[in-house]
Formats: sequence, structure tokens, C-alpha cells
Amino acid sequence: MTPSDPPLHDDEIPLPPAEAGGFFDEPPAAPSTPTPAAPARTTSERSGPYRVLARKYRPQHFDDLIGQDATVRILRRAFQLGRVAHAFMLTGVRGVGKTTTARIIARALNCIGTDGQGGPTADPCGVCANCTAILADRHPDVLEMDAASRTGVDDIREIIEATRFRPMQGRMKVFIIDEVHMLSRNAFNALLKTLEEPPEQVTFIFATTELRKVPVTVLSRCQRFDLRRVPQEMLMQHFAGIAEKEAVAFSEEALSLIARAADGSVRDGLSLLDQAIAQGEGEGAAQIEAPMVSAMLGLADRQLVFDLFEVLMQGKADEALSISGQAYAQGADLGILLADLLDLIHVISRLKAIPALRHSRELPEAERDRGASLADRLPNAELGRAWQILLKGIQEVEQAPDRRAAAEMVLIRLCYASTLPTPDRVARMVLQMPVEKRASDPSSVGGEAMQGGTSLGSNGASSVSGPYAAAQHGGDAGGDDRPRAALRLVANGGVAYDPVTSAPAQALAPTPVLAPVPPVPEGETSEAPPPPLRSWREMVAFVARQSEAMLHGTLRHSAHLVRFEPPHVALRMARGTPPRIETRLQALLEKTYPGQWHVEASQEEGEPTLDEQGAEIVALRREELHAHPLLRAILDVFPDARVGEPKDLSLDEYGLPPEELEEPASWTAEPAAPDLDFAPLDADLMDDDDWHDFGGGSSF
Repeated sequence: MTPSDPPLHDDEIPLPPAEAGGFFDEPPAAPSTPTPAAPARTTSERSGPYRVLARKYRPQHFDDLIGQDATVRILRRAFQLGRVAHAFMLTGVRGVGKTTTARIIARALNCIGTDGQGGPTADPCGVCANCTAILADRHPDVLEMDAASRTGVDDIREIIEATRFRPMQGRMKVFIIDEVHMLSRNAFNALLKTLEEPPEQVTFIFATTELRKVPVTVLSRCQRFDLRRVPQEMLMQHFAGIAEKEAVAFSEEALSLIARAADGSVRDGLSLLDQAIAQGEGEGAAQIEAPMVSAMLGLADRQLVFDLFEVLMQGKADEALSISGQAYAQGADLGILLADLLDLIHVISRLKAIPALRHSRELPEAERDRGASLADRLPNAELGRAWQILLKGIQEVEQAPDRRAAAEMVLIRLCYASTLPTPDRVARMVLQMPVEKRASDPSSVGGEAMQGGTSLGSNGASSVSGPYAAAQHGGDAGGDDRPRAALRLVANGGVAYDPVTSAPAQALAPTPVLAPVPPVPEGETSEAPPPPLRSWREMVAFVARQSEAMLHGTLRHSAHLVRFEPPHVALRMARGTPPRIETRLQALLEKTYPGQWHVEASQEEGEPTLDEQGAEIVALRREELHAHPLLRAILDVFPDARVGEPKDLSLDEYGLPPEELEEPASWTAEPAAPDLDFAPLDADLMDDDDWHDFGGGSSF
């Protein structure tokens, strides 16, 4: 420091450089007596106080912000056009760069360039007096306030008073208020007028993680920027670059674990990366591997989670408890282990729904391979059931006095559930049974269902045993899917119960359904041929059974049948329907009925859609209901009563009566009255005394 330099205050002492030595590395004056040579400096020793990675690698320019391309593009364009707003609202989860972006905006507004003549720019120089002062947090015109600790109206009055004075050093006065949602209501109200019409040399920048808590009157006066979570793959690349600068080697799986634990937050990930580097240097590891990071995070090894999930889906409770005990001995929290299983089910379900993810780098290669294998072997019904059990189980673990005992009970429950068939398969199996056996021995429904559980075979396919196997083959190949709505039988303790009335199955009246598909004879190993599609309604129901929800909805609501003459089907699609619906239906039919159907487009009017036909039937049932003499008499006595929507259990899911395709329909001369639980017309009406004794009301 030369005599001409101005004196430095305590808060203006420059920080030592990050790379080379600072004041602490200056050699001392020549000693009068020789001193022994100092020992060689290790690589772990650093000059000056250590700065964590989150501060050391904090972005200083817009180009350094990762994962916020839309925000950076808009701000750059605003500076180029000179259309910079007077108030900004930056929102997003913790650690995505809200305060960092606010400081970059402050530097961009006050930068004067290397020659001292520059104006506002999206690329601040970083060397002028204003840039260096803002970087050192000592610029007199850039004021940061933590609204979490200063929430009152008096603090806002200080800011309002400061806006009346012109900047002392920079071009603009910038007020950065972090966690602005913590301000009180009176503080927000005091800020409104100044925020709407601030002096021309004042800019407000607000940052918050809880945007919904900020009044709309404040939001309407600011330009809002939503900073997004940083994708996991981008975080991995960012952390790999920082690790290279720090001369530390990480495996790809270790970086993936850190990026996943960061959950889109750059600061959280850098803190974990800093911790992993310290652990690796302490143990003298040449490369930081995934097991080391898993132990640091208290997570079970990812491969161990895969092994646990596979034995759970096979119903092997002893092996599952052995693996969980191994993870517990290594220090893993079993509650977190259940959360890892939940995350694994989500990954497998995504791989099943989005096949392109199997070739994406969003997931590690080992995880993609094992996840894709499980996605091919497990149906959606079993994955959804395991998801629901784990969701409930994690809540139980958090409330239980012994977390390990509660977690092991959840694992045992998962093993037991994996041996049970799903409800839709139970219903299909019931249809395979003869009607006489179903009525005489309904307990066999639950018993055979319990014996026909699913398991992962040695070849990786989902195998089924017992009589249930015939039901699966017959039901999956095609046939009637109405047992879902007609039977609603659930296997419970070996006996089938109705879930609505809780009555045993033998007390229930037989439900009229289409003729069941005959069971596969014993000893026959080939799958039963798919049943023929005898009507347009059966073809649409076949599409629904193939898990083609979008195509099924389009055919149900927008397809007008022009001609159904096997093997030809002609359709007219309503205006606005997505193109190539006929081609998609043709391709789906070819998978099960190769060469048997030909679907073509037509311009003729055709029949109403299935949805329109169902609406007509419902309207007709409603008219018949309101025309019933007894209901009219009731409405005359109680004019304020309201009649609910009629429910006809004889109608299918499209609101249409069952089709009679194999045998000619036998219609009566007059349409039958709706099945209403009303008294006969010759019944005696209640007199006034009986009505009062009955205690009736005036509403239904």
C-alpha cells in the first residue's frame, strides 16, 4: 500500500487470492539466526481461511448461471434494449441462484467499464470500482436486507427514506430484499406506493421461496422470474467440472448420488460435494466412489435397493429382512431405505411409460439396465400397489416408536401383497368358473385366488400358478372386461366379499354378464385364442383393455360408426379429432387379430358416438323415472324435494344396455318400467297420524 492510497476500513480489507498465497504467505523478514527448514507443505494445506465451494464458485456473470436459460435470455435482451424494470421478483426453491442473480443485476446496472465510461450492460466487467465493491459486499448503493430477521414496518421505512437520496458512488441504488415473503402485512402496505412509483435511480430486487405468501398487490408491481430446478444431468456436469478444478476424482455414480440428493439445488449439491471431497481426502482415496457417498448421505447402496425390491416382488420375506438388516448395520436409516424403494418404483414406472428414457443419460447406465429389466417384468398394477403400501408405510415409520420394527413390518407386508393377484385378475378368474360352482362354493374364489399369486420367475417373466393362470390367459387375451364393474369381488381371508355391502359372496344375487370364456382344459399349455369382436362396442372395450387410454377416449367420444361388417369397419371421426386414429386402431387390432380386420375412414354421417348413445339412454331413464306415478305423488306432497341422478346397474360403462349378439333379442310389446324400489300402485297410503309416528322429513 502506497502513501497515496486511501486508508482501508475494517470491512474493506481485501480477501487473499483463492489460488496463490495472500498475506499469510509473505516470507518473514530475514532472521538474525538461521531457522530450521520448514517441512514440505502438503496439498491439503491452503493459505488463508477456507472458502466453501458454494461461495468460491458462485456465478459472477449471467453466462455462469446454469439451468436458467429463459431468465438469462430475457434479462440480456432487456439490457440490450434499455428496458430494465424498476422491480424484480425472483422466485424458486433454495439454492437455484436467486440472490446470485440479484447481485449480477446490481453489478450490471452499476458497471462503468474498464475505462470508466460504460453504461448498464448485461456483461459487467468485474474490474471497475463498482463491480469490485459489489463483489466484496461493501458498495454503499447496493443494500441487502434479510426480511426473515427484519420484518417490521420500521425497517421498510428506513428503505423508503433511503430512496429519497441520490446514489453516492454508483449509477443506481439497488435494494435486495431476501425472503421477502416474511415481511409483515403492514410492511408490505408501506412499501406499495414507493414500489409503484420509485425514483428513477432506484431498483428493487426481491427474492422468495414462497411466492404464494407475497401479496398480489406487490407481485403486480414487479417483473416475475421463476428460477427452475436444475436438471440432474446438468448438475452432474457442473459438479464434475468443479471436481476437476479441485483436482479430485469422482466416479459417475458418486456424482449421480450427489446430484440426486441435491434435488435441483446447486448450493445444496456443492455443499454435499464439499463434504465428499473432505471425506475422500481424509481417507486418502484416489477416487471417491458411490459407496463412500452413500455412507456419507446415510443412504443404502443403489444396487442393494434393487436387490431388495426384487426379493420383495418375489415374496421372499426372509431375504428381504436379511438385506434390510445388512443396510441397517451399515448405518442406513430404514425409513430412508423405504423412500429409496419408493423412488425406485417411480423410476421403473417412468421407464415403463417412456421407453426413450432407457437410452437417456438422465439415469446411470447400471440403473437404466436393471430398471428396464424390472419394467419389462412387472405390470403397472403391481407397481401401483407397492407404491401405495410404501406411501402408507413411510408415514407409519415416522410415527412408530421403533423405526426399524415399523420398516420391517412394511417390508413383510410388501412380500405378502406380492403373492396376491390384483382385483381385476380375481374378477376375470371368477368369470372362468362355472356359474354352478360360483354359487354353491363362493369361498373357492378367494382360495384359488390366494393360490394363484404372481411371482418373478427365474427367467424374468411374471409367472402365475394354479387355476388363476387360466383366468389370466383368457382375460388378458380379450373377452369381456365388465367384471370390474359387475362383480367387484375382493379376495379377503379366503372368502370373497362385496366391498360395498360387506356381505359374503353367497348372499349376493348373480350378476347378469356376458357368457364367460370357457376355461382352458387341463394339460393344454397353449393360450386360448382371443374371442371374436362381435360389435363396435366390443371393439372399443378391447381397446380399453389394451391400456390405450387416449385411443379409447377418442373412439368413445369422437368416433361415428358408419359400417361394422366384419372384417370391414368404417368410421367417421368428429371434427378436431387428432389425425390417423383409424391407422392406430388398425395397428392395435393387428397385434391380437393379425389380418382379420380392416379399418377405413368414411365421410358418411354414421351413428352417434357411444358417449352420445349413453347420454340418450340416461335421459330416457330420467324421463321414465319422473313419469312414475308414485314419484309424482311424492313430489306433490314434498314440492321442495330433489330427485337424484338415476342409476341403472343393468347399463355398462358406456351407459348402454347389454348387447344380445349370439341369440335374438326377445323384446316385449311395451318397454319395461325402470327397476325402481317403489311400493305397488295399490298400496295403502299413510294417513297423517301414521306419518307423524314414522317421523318423516321433507328431504331425500
